[in-house]
Amino acid sequence: MGAVLVSVIVGYLLGSIPVAVLLARGHGFDPRAVGDRNPGFWNVKERLGWRAAVPVFAGDTLKGTLAGLAGLLAGGGHMSAPGVVAGDSVVPVYVAVAAAMAGHAWPVFAGFRGGRSVLAFAGGAAVVCPPAFGLAVVVLVAVALVTRSFAAGARAGVFAVPALQLLFAPVELVAGTGALMCLIGLRFGQAALSSRTEASRG
Repeated sequence: MGAVLVSVIVGYLLGSIPVAVLLARGHGFDPRAVGDRNPGFWNVKERLGWRAAVPVFAGDTLKGTLAGLAGLLAGGGHMSAPGVVAGDSVVPVYVAVAAAMAGHAWPVFAGFRGGRSVLAFAGGAAVVCPPAFGLAVVVLVAVALVTRSFAAGARAGVFAVPALQLLFAPVELVAGTGALMCLIGLRFGQAALSSRTEASRG
């Protein structure tokens, strides 16, 4: 229980760091008030361009990775041969990544108005199952080259993670990864509902 508690606290606090909001403030705007109002990489990129938005991409991804590593450390650092989280480390790692995603979605340092947690999930996947994460990056690059769309490649890479994880981890861990992805779905659903509500008021 101690390892789980530490994982939750560290994961949530890391996830709550509002990278996009902090960077955007330096450029004189709040990403929660422009574009799609999502304080994340894509919205900042649309406003400032790729180069200026790279720190958001890196920072939001790193939040999930650092949270996962904190959970791994708290859980004793147990990993199987291909580098997949295992044993007593499974629950702390998954809980830490979930907490980081929740922190990104509802950040205590930014008025609980956060993003959709996609990059925090991706960063956590790098700890949960490094080989699956690596293959997902290959999928991302391949699809992006074929479609000439990084967005399409990113979506393909994220959705490929659970399928690729099946090659290296038991199905119960893959189910856990699917549960993490449900939070992303929840956030997209909330964003769609909010957009509809605003449109009806307009």
